[in-house]
Amino acid sequence: MAYTVHQAKTHFSRLLKEAEAGKEVVVMRGKKPVAKIVAIDLLSQPKPEEVPFRLIGAYRGKISWDEDAFDPMTDQELIESGLGYMLDAPLVPPPDK
Repeated sequence: MAYTVHQAKTHFSRLLKEAEAGKEVVVMRGKKPVAKIVAIDLLSQPKPEEVPFRLIGAYRGKISWDEDAFDPMTDQELIESGLGYMLDAPLVPPPDK
């Protein structure tokens, strides 16, 4: 069944009931269809036991790092890690204010 935007706004609850009953509900702007209201198929949604386990903080206490993990690398460490080309790169001066 097709309805205008005004009819859809006025009778939205009724349109939801029609969609739940399996009817096709189309909202038209003039003669152009712009939206379709359909019921959600609960059978197609995954069951809670099928959803992958995700828990915020699940890795708390399992990941650690050294205190110097975020310190700048020495010249020797840059060379060993393959980033030695950065030693000869010119520094960009800060912009004038």
